[in-house]
Order: sequence, then C-alpha cells, then structure tokens
Amino acid sequence: MKKKLISFLSIFVLGITPMLSFTGCGSDSDNSDTLVVLNYGKYIESDVLKRFQEETGIKVKYEEYESVEDMYAKYKAGSINYDVICTSDYMIETMRLEGELIPIDYSSLPNYENIDPSIVEASEAFDPTHEYTVPYFYGTVGILYNTTMVDEETVSSWDSLWDPEYKNQIVMINSQRDAFMVALEKLGYDINTTDQKELEDAYNLLCDEKKYVYAYLQDETYECMISEDAAMAVCYSGEAAMGMEYNEDLAYTVPKEGGNLWIDSWFVPRTCKHYDAAMKWIDFMCEEEAATENFEYVWYATPNTKVASHEDEETLADETVFPSKETLDRCKLYEAYDNETLDYTTTLWKKLKAY
Repeated sequence: MKKKLISFLSIFVLGITPMLSFTGCGSDSDNSDTLVVLNYGKYIESDVLKRFQEETGIKVKYEEYESVEDMYAKYKAGSINYDVICTSDYMIETMRLEGELIPIDYSSLPNYENIDPSIVEASEAFDPTHEYTVPYFYGTVGILYNTTMVDEETVSSWDSLWDPEYKNQIVMINSQRDAFMVALEKLGYDINTTDQKELEDAYNLLCDEKKYVYAYLQDETYECMISEDAAMAVCYSGEAAMGMEYNEDLAYTVPKEGGNLWIDSWFVPRTCKHYDAAMKWIDFMCEEEAATENFEYVWYATPNTKVASHEDEETLADETVFPSKETLDRCKLYEAYDNETLDYTTTLWKKLKAY
C-alpha cells in the first residue's frame, strides 16, 4: 500500500477540529450557493471538500456522525434541512420505505459512468430500482488482530471473541447492528433475523462476551490496535487497512462463519433545499481525482473503476482493501428492520452497554 502519512495525521487534526463543522442553519440556509452535507466521521479528504467549494462557489455546511443510528436520530430530529447524506445500505432502505428519499437526476451526473456496475447491481438490495443512490465506498466487517498475540487459526472463527485467554484484549465494535451480527453469526442465525428469541440469544451472548472486552470503539479502533493496546478488534475493513499500514504485525480476516458486506452511498433526503447543488456534490464525489483522494485518505474499497484501474497490483490484491469474491460470497448485506425489531434491538443494545 502507498498510504500518505499526511492522511494519517489529518485524521487526528480533523478528529479534534473538523475543517468545516456544522454550526446550524443561519439566514443564508436557503441560498442557492449553500449545501448542507451529513457524512460519517473521517470519511472525506479535506482537500476534496475545499476544492469542491472553490470550483463550484458553493458553501458547504458539513456535519459528521459516528454510527448509522446517530445519523438517523440527527435526521429525524428535524432541526436541520440536510441536502445530501451518505450512510449505509440498511438505513437507506429504511428511509426509502419511509418515503424520505428524493430520486437522483442521473443525467446530471456525467461522472456516474465511473461507478462499477457490479456495485450498483449489489445496491438493488436497498435501492431496487436504482433511483435514489450512488455508491461511495464498500467493504466488510471482520477481525483485525496482532499476529504476535493471536494466531491466524484462532481468529478464523468469531469464537475467538469469547476466548478467556484474551480477556481485556478484545475491542468490540461500537455499532448496534454490527455487534449483533457477530453474535448471530456465531450462533448460526441469519444476520437479518427478526425473531426476537434469536435476537435475545444474541444479546445474551454479547453480555457473556462483555467480560472479555477491553473497549467498545469505532473510529478509534485502528489507533488502539496500532498502539497494541489490544490483541484483536472487530472493525470495518478500511479501519483494518489503516491500522495495518502503520503496524506491520497487524492482519485482518473475515471469519469462516461469514460477515457483513456493506455499501455506503450518497442520497438526497426529503429535507433537501438545494437540489442542484446536491447533484453537483454527488457528481464531484464520482470524479476520478476526488475519488482517488478520498480513497487514499479513507482506504476503503472504492466503486470508482477509474481509481481502481490505476492502483498497483499489491493494493488490488489486498483482501483488506478490495475483498475477494471468496470473502464476499460468505458476507451478506444488512436488510432494514421493521420498527418493532429496530425498537427491540435498540433496547437490547442499551441494556448491553449498561450491563
């Protein structure tokens, strides 16, 4: 991999003081030269954001969130009229079913041709008619581990997260859906089950695991693993790739039971007040130069075929960055929960964190 050190350092800078943090919709919130963006934390190269503003003259009010559930809560609060949002597949499906999405004008996106048709096809799981989304990044959920502390065979199964030998050396992902996925896979259940008994079984298993957990983390996972504060961590593939770049003892795997394939995409919510600006933003994110900068900063698999075509063989062969077909075949996309299941799992998650 040829990751730039400046990108690694920028994460810490952005993590403390984002270049453009959201301060609320002021009197200029309805101006045509303004755009309100909501995205995951640490999910865009700051130079891309700056260049978009310089080239379009559009002022970006940029807000970040940590988890999918945080994004949904922010949106549902209704205090901010977001123009364009990036989030994960199952939440996009939820919002589509709620009537919260506006169709995208693909004719105004000349750079959309750069997006891999196979990733667009996979997006049918949450956007069946290809009306509402443009893929941004994709990847898997697996285990990042220190090879000097844990052997490859141990982490070949999710069972490793319940091994007493690694008490206080396990980082669990601080994400409701992903944490339950791990337990459901270990139990041999469907990761999209809505059966409350199966979900309760998963909850009980996570409670049992908690005595071995060092911390529940998300964006800070790779930092913890780089500094060798833990032996293994459940995390997203891009987090793993970042950690592996700065600690040669780290490796990543998707356990044999299977895992999650996720696709994060841009969409336009019903609250959008600046549709044309939103189209310019999405198209800009599909531009080869912008997509390359974002890929080299975030280090998740990019659906942009022009970016991938310029990467070296080592990067393309890196399972952590670009998951193989074999890995993807044992991974599944999340499906949207109905309201009853969502409320139930949210209650269980809160109980787990307080346990």
